[in-house]
Amino acid sequence: MAKHPSAPYVLRPFEGLIGEPDWVALREIVPAATVAVRTTAAYGSRDVVITTVLPMAWPALHRADGVVLVALQTSSNFGDPSRDVAAVLLEALELEPGNPVTATAAPGPGPRLQDVLDQSVPFDVVVHEGFDYWLAPDADVTPEVRDSLEAANESIIATRKLTSVDAAYWCRMRDREYLRWAMPHDEQLLVDALARLHAARESGIGESKLVGYFRSTGIVVPVWELATGSEADDVEGPALDFEARLTKALADPTPLDANARRARAGLVARQVTLR
Repeated sequence: MAKHPSAPYVLRPFEGLIGEPDWVALREIVPAATVAVRTTAAYGSRDVVITTVLPMAWPALHRADGVVLVALQTSSNFGDPSRDVAAVLLEALELEPGNPVTATAAPGPGPRLQDVLDQSVPFDVVVHEGFDYWLAPDADVTPEVRDSLEAANESIIATRKLTSVDAAYWCRMRDREYLRWAMPHDEQLLVDALARLHAARESGIGESKLVGYFRSTGIVVPVWELATGSEADDVEGPALDFEARLTKALADPTPLDANARRARAGLVARQVTLR
């Protein structure tokens, strides 16, 4: 059987999509969330739900009630996640209701999310406390799916999306609270700006401290360790204040001084590249 030609590797696959940082956050750091999207008229103007993960690690599910869910957190990565997800989405739309997409193969070149989705539809993330949204009301589910749902609900990390700034997520892990904030800025400019603030002792959010950052699909996700017991509401105002300081630091054209260079080296040393 002839193999599909490989799709080209794309460093920043969600660039150009409304809510690019949230696409990355849902793919990497948010446990349970959904977003309603719609395909363009060329692809049928169909309503679809983008989600973080699905039972049994399915890439997509066409529920019996007609709702189509497409997962971002899957084991498949063929070089361009935008192309990969678009291929799964289009496959799920063609399924008879009540069936999942259970496996994927390299899709080869073809339409990407930027081609398939209607960009006039806002990308409004809804964070859930559990995964019960997987199931249609009164759904008759298999024992395997029920077990998957229960296991997922037991392991979920408490997460809230901030409302004062974009793509910032409070979470509680092992009795500690963190803020993880996906940012769309050029990586080198952003790390320089964080280093300037860190050297000036202005990188904290409230009483938090900047502990490092993730890198994924061309996006930087700085991470702050919050004061013990902090709730998401406690971070809203300080995050907005930090955003103003960051904007100023991003616009600073001067070279980093010695303190900022040391701060930058420390941040780079603590970076973690996801996938």
